[in-house]
Amino acid sequence: MDLRNVRNIGISAHIDSGKTTLSERILFYAGRIHKIEDVRGGGDGATMDHMELEKERGITITSAATSVKWKGVDINLIDTPGHVDFTVEVERSLRVLDGAVLVLCSVGGVQSQSMTVDRQMKRYNVPRLAFINKMDRTGANPDSVVKQVRDKLGADAVAMQLPIGKEDNFKGIVDFITMTAIYNDGVHGEIIREEPIPAELQAAADEGRHHLLESLSMYSDELMELLLSEEEVPAELIHKIIRDATINQGFTPVYMGSAFKNKSVQPLLDAINRYLPCPLDRQFVALDPSEEGKKIPLTSDAKDPFVGMAFKIVDDEYGQLTYTRVYQGTVVKGEQYYNQRTGRKERFSRIVKMHSDKREEVDKAEAGDIVAIMGIDCASGDTYCAQPNYCTLESMFVAAPVIKMSINPLSRDNADKLGKALQRFRKEDPTFQVATDEETGETCIAGMGELHLEIYVERIRREYGVDVEVGAPKVSYRESGTVPFAYDHKRKKQTGGSGQYGHIVGTISPMTDEDREEAEGGEFLFIDKVTGGKIPKNFIPAIEKGFRNMTEKGPLAGYPVVGIKVELVEGSYHDVDSSDMAFMLTAQECFRENFSRMKPVLLEPIMLTEIECPETFQGPVVGQISSKRGMVVSTDTQNGICKIIAEVPLAETFGYSTELRSQTQGQGTFTMELCKYAPVPGNIQTDIIAERKAELQPA
Repeated sequence: MDLRNVRNIGISAHIDSGKTTLSERILFYAGRIHKIEDVRGGGDGATMDHMELEKERGITITSAATSVKWKGVDINLIDTPGHVDFTVEVERSLRVLDGAVLVLCSVGGVQSQSMTVDRQMKRYNVPRLAFINKMDRTGANPDSVVKQVRDKLGADAVAMQLPIGKEDNFKGIVDFITMTAIYNDGVHGEIIREEPIPAELQAAADEGRHHLLESLSMYSDELMELLLSEEEVPAELIHKIIRDATINQGFTPVYMGSAFKNKSVQPLLDAINRYLPCPLDRQFVALDPSEEGKKIPLTSDAKDPFVGMAFKIVDDEYGQLTYTRVYQGTVVKGEQYYNQRTGRKERFSRIVKMHSDKREEVDKAEAGDIVAIMGIDCASGDTYCAQPNYCTLESMFVAAPVIKMSINPLSRDNADKLGKALQRFRKEDPTFQVATDEETGETCIAGMGELHLEIYVERIRREYGVDVEVGAPKVSYRESGTVPFAYDHKRKKQTGGSGQYGHIVGTISPMTDEDREEAEGGEFLFIDKVTGGKIPKNFIPAIEKGFRNMTEKGPLAGYPVVGIKVELVEGSYHDVDSSDMAFMLTAQECFRENFSRMKPVLLEPIMLTEIECPETFQGPVVGQISSKRGMVVSTDTQNGICKIIAEVPLAETFGYSTELRSQTQGQGTFTMELCKYAPVPGNIQTDIIAERKAELQPA
């Protein structure tokens, strides 16, 4: 296999920019499929959206891989989702790709997810072309989009084409290199027709070509000299400069067309062949496990020891399918390779090339290939090598989940099935997390957004036949006292035989900051000040245990009691009737009967919330925080981005990710962590206690 004729590319963009529609046209023109299907509206749905849910909703949920051949070049193509909820799919695809096509809408231009994708491409140094899609839409403005790519993404973006007509009149494009007009004929635009440039567009085309050459002259002294001496610039030299500048220095050639109307997709395919890197053009390095910080350069030579990365895992009815990028060497069917993380040796029983959800068996794969391995057990991001402890590839960036909800099977018989489903999805998707809330006993799932979790809940229902109920996780409140009180409590029970006698005197008070430092965990502090043997030392631990037991479930609403200091000053005992049990029950009874004298309050978790949004949305975002009982701690603005730090009660944050996105046109992001516990306002406390009592009452 000649690696110079291989391209590993991804198609990424904001929601509804036309990625999957473009992928469908690429497959059709390359002869991989023989009928074009649409993302929405009847038929079998787009080839790359193979899941039932994707077809129903008209969105891409999982990235799908395929390979096509265009003019002698093998293109491995990955179509990625646009929703920020499925951002890990884009992240892991870009981690293993050599180049990308950034699709932009001719009307929407650079939108929020375009910026996220741009950040991801820069994180992994992935060169890209831009394709302005939907040129047939009302309001199409390619000049504005090119300007936005330069201003918002900081890319050296230059148009390679001039549109012939716009909106309903979009007919084709003028190519600035060949200086010809290109039209698409035939039912599906499969026939390319080249003609001279229409007279009315000649001046605009000359200006566009001049601007392109001027921009490229910044990357080449040779071109600069030719322009200064006003000599003809050969097409081959232009192609070479564009390729070098795109691969090495952030130059972004911009193409335009309408995938849905089958216009100008073939020139984009030509550009992918010409300008995006082959595996030989990329420099890949791995980490040396024997020496921290040392990097090992990888070659794209098929004869060197095998190094590959498992970047995506899918479990289906046939077992685990592990998508793998081969960086170095050759992987052969039936051979055994080492997982660098676990040290385990595993047999690669089958190697398949993927075409969406269809498979094509191959005997081996070489450096530069993207294949799927069947029958191995690994995690997303694992490195496989021909030798143990050879090297590890840097894993991908995984964002922290921002939203949680509880999930329970409607029928107890389905608990095992639900467990299997959650285990599978957690393995496939690093941004999907599962945990059990220790206090409420509920199973909670966490993810990147409400759509993310909604899709998984729907998949559990369909793929595992488990009906589940979901709800916001219950907030873990706490109880605490606000004023100290003195106690003098005696327990005296005589029921024939030895009785129970215990007598304790002291104070119970809220903790001070010094007390919190002294107490382990800062929740309960017991101080023994008994002197003169009024209570024998061997009974003291039983008294502490009695008080501590009562803090597990408070009398107010059954939540844990925190921030309490108990001082034991004196008491009395009976030679026969006093025992550990008697003193423990005395302490419990004392706490139960007297806690209300501390004027108890409910405490709620307050989250330290960091919000980032464009400066223009600062007012509405701050207003929203106030409406959620939040308090803004600080605001800071840099480069048009406003960073707001606020303290917001956890109970008010459910659904906030969606609210923030709708308020900031999808451009706002936030992170949360527990800051402290603070008293709940009185009116809300009354509601919570009433709700909790109804919950705890037996049905």
